[in-house]
Amino acid sequence: MFVRRAYIPEGLQPPDHRKWPFTVPCVAQLADEGLTITHPVTFLVGDNGSGKSTLVEAIAEGFKLDSHGGRASARSGRPNPVKTPLGEVLRLETTARGAAMLSGPRLKKKGFFLRAETAFSMTENLGGVPGYWEDNTAEMSHGEGFLAVFAAMFRDPGFYVLDEPEAALSFTSNLQLVALLHQLGKSGAQVVCATHSPILTTVPGADVIEVGEHGFRRVKWAELELVDHWRRYLDNPDAYLRHLADS
Repeated sequence: MFVRRAYIPEGLQPPDHRKWPFTVPCVAQLADEGLTITHPVTFLVGDNGSGKSTLVEAIAEGFKLDSHGGRASARSGRPNPVKTPLGEVLRLETTARGAAMLSGPRLKKKGFFLRAETAFSMTENLGGVPGYWEDNTAEMSHGEGFLAVFAAMFRDPGFYVLDEPEAALSFTSNLQLVALLHQLGKSGAQVVCATHSPILTTVPGADVIEVGEHGFRRVKWAELELVDHWRRYLDNPDAYLRHLADS
C-alpha cells in the first residue's frame, strides 16, 4: 500500500461549499470526513455524474500524476498543466512506502493514471516511445490497444489510478483486466479505479465503494445498485424496453 487516506485539511477547506465540485455528495462527504483506503485494490462505483471520476482525478494529482493521464515518472504531456478544483486542495496520507516513492528520484516513481477520455490518443501516439510500450497500438483496435497498455504499464509495484478503463473492452477483455488487477494487488501494487462495470468489481478481495446521491459507502459486490440493475435487465430486458418504447 502507498496511500491510506484522501482528505482536505482544515486550512484548505473551500470557503463556499455551494460551488462545484463541493456540491457533489461524494465530494462533500470527503471534505467532511475524508476517504480511508484500506485495500490494495479499491473500486469507486457509480453512475454517470456521481462524482467518481472527480475523486480519482484528484487522488491521481495527489500522487503527482497529471490528471490528463500518464506516468508518475514522466513530465506532464501538457504545456501548462492545471490541477482540478478538488486536486488543488485534496491531500493524501501515505504509508512509509508511499512517502519514500513520492520523495524519491523522478525516474524511480512507479505509477500511472489511465482515463478513458485521453487513453485513445495515448494508444495512437506513445507506442514505441521509451518508457511506454513497444507495440504499435495505433494499428490495433481500441480494446487491443488498451490491453497492450495495461500489460506494459501495470507491471511494477506502484500506485495506479484508473478512470473507467472498461470503456473500450469486451466481456472477455474485461475478464483479462480483472486478472491483471488481481495480480497487481497481490504483487504489492495499489490500484484505485472508478468504474461502472459489474465485471471489474469482481476482483477477489477488492474494496468496493458505492458513490451516489448518498455520498459514498462501502458495500459488497452483490449489494451494488449497478449489479442489481444489470441482473434484472439481463433476466428480463422487455421489462425495461417497453418503458422506453412507450416514452
